[in-house]
Amino acid sequence: MSAELLTIGLPVYNGEAYVAQAIESILAQTYADFRIVVSDNASTDTTAEIVESYAARDDRIAFRRSPVNRGAAWNYNTVFEGCRTPFFKWAAADDVLAPECVERCLDVLTKAPQAVLSFPWTLLIDGEGVPLREYRDPLATQVDEPPHRRFAHVVANVAMGNLVFALMRTEALRRTRLHGAYPSSDFVLLAELALLGAFLEVPEPLFFRRHHQGMSTLANESPENLLLWFDPEAKPVRKETARLLREHFAAIARAGLSPAERVKSTAALLIVWGRRRWAPPLLDPVRARVRLRTRLRRLRARIPGI
Repeated sequence: MSAELLTIGLPVYNGEAYVAQAIESILAQTYADFRIVVSDNASTDTTAEIVESYAARDDRIAFRRSPVNRGAAWNYNTVFEGCRTPFFKWAAADDVLAPECVERCLDVLTKAPQAVLSFPWTLLIDGEGVPLREYRDPLATQVDEPPHRRFAHVVANVAMGNLVFALMRTEALRRTRLHGAYPSSDFVLLAELALLGAFLEVPEPLFFRRHHQGMSTLANESPENLLLWFDPEAKPVRKETARLLREHFAAIARAGLSPAERVKSTAALLIVWGRRRWAPPLLDPVRARVRLRTRLRRLRARIPGI
């Protein structure tokens, strides 16, 4: 394989606790011909020093640093800017990859030109790296499925956003709006990608996603704070679910679909969204995210120090 196949983008903000482990896991990949772009969003801890020490030892690592915090959405998108390789992968500063993760995903995706991404199973770990449970995203689609069916399947079943860290085709990703500056924009991004091609599963737990107190959904205890995490200059949005619905409609409008597929995708979205509207909250990942944040905020208000 060519050394120009893959770019791995790693956005980070105040990630001193885990960023070294994240970088080490990338450098330990069995497929090693890639470049790493790290963007530090004006961290106030020792993140910059840690990343600079790795960049000084490995010329595959390019390090950028913003003088001000421009939000998580900007930081995720900036590591993709200027990507010149056929494939791209986001990596989080607190997660870990199994050594075979990139190689397995590349092998699957390079053999299927109709697919836009490949993803492994996820192993959830705690702050100490202890395994919690395995999670298998039910988001694989068939290469011969029409866009509206792929779209409906992903919108109906996305729950954790793990596939944002899948290995993706750069050409397809460039046709999306990337990460929006609002909560759950990862769901919209995955829906956009589903309109463009198939999602292929690698049936092995190769992505270790860390759940800890510093993760965005726990560190930002209110919807307002979470919105500011995405964009420090964002204005409050009263109804997150309504906004997400509008963003999904916008995804359909700009996907370059045939008139028939556009109508079918719109109908599929309305059906799926209607089912979610009346589903129990635990079966609706969007409402579940909002409800969880609300409960945490109320609990912290009642119990000092929690």
